[in-house]
Amino acid sequence: MYKWDRLKFIVQNGVVAVIRKVNPSIIEESIEALIEGGIKVLEITVDSEVSFNVIRKLKTKYGEDVLVGAGTVLDKITAKTAIEAKADFIFSPIYDIETIQLTNRYGCISIPGVYTPTEISQAYSAGADILKVFPATSLGPNYFKDVSGPLPHVPLMPTGGVSLENMAEFLNNGAVAVGVGSALLNKEYLANKQFDQIQLIAKQYIDKFREVKK
Repeated sequence: MYKWDRLKFIVQNGVVAVIRKVNPSIIEESIEALIEGGIKVLEITVDSEVSFNVIRKLKTKYGEDVLVGAGTVLDKITAKTAIEAKADFIFSPIYDIETIQLTNRYGCISIPGVYTPTEISQAYSAGADILKVFPATSLGPNYFKDVSGPLPHVPLMPTGGVSLENMAEFLNNGAVAVGVGSALLNKEYLANKQFDQIQLIAKQYIDKFREVKK
């Protein structure tokens, strides 16, 4: 799948599941529940060496049916390691130009974290493909409408505090997709291995996205 096709895939599917510090003993079952619920874009935060193995394993298993990226990437060295593990995209909580440049060099999707209009403009000019606005709830859905006025060409993705209750408002105000973490992977459900409930929540998010985009 070419880079443009992967970008289109993210926008068409709309919900990026942020998988952070899930117990390795249940991470495969948790991810399978998300996928069965309709989630097709997964961000694996690179908190340990296990994370890169998870990315590689998921890409081997699902191929182009599911996009798998690396999250919480703070520098170009980590980005390179993730790309070598077959990551489809690189998510950062910050704007680091070297990480963007390296990611582009290898034909991978770059999604850096930004907060202000200046950061948004600079990161996009540096080659970012989508801008992760983080933390989104500190700014609110109206921020996306306001920023999209002078910067309509820049694709924005809110992450941090996105829920079923506010997701539609973010999308209706200009976001091209949303990043969702703990709201999808409920700690209680994980602890009790209630994967059917995780699948149900995933389906609710996908249904909500499709409803907004109809």
